Amino acid sequence: MINLTVTQVLAGGGGLVVLFLVWRAGARRAKAAAEAARGGARLVSLVGRVLFNAGLIVAVQWVVITHQGGPWLLLAVLGLPALFAAYALTRALTVTTVDNSRRRR
Repeated sequence: MINLTVTQVLAGGGGLVVLFLVWRAGARRAKAAAEAARGGARLVSLVGRVLFNAGLIVAVQWVVITHQGGPWLLLAVLGLPALFAAYALTRALTVTTVDNSRRRR
């Protein structure tokens, strides 16, 4: 049979509570670190896709300009990416508001 004093039981219980709190705090920190890493990875992925697409557009424009494809082809190759970029920038920079101020009856 195990003979434990009240002090030993309280010390053991307190030690278990401390271990639980340390474990829980570590889990929270790990979750926060994972969220931060995921956000950074999204940004890097977005930057990579933007750079790849920009390089692709520049390559096509370079080929058309250096090989003299004709005025309409030149206009299409230079104008279409400009239209897409202008559309994206306009949507990104436009501030929209939602007015939900209806009168209550």
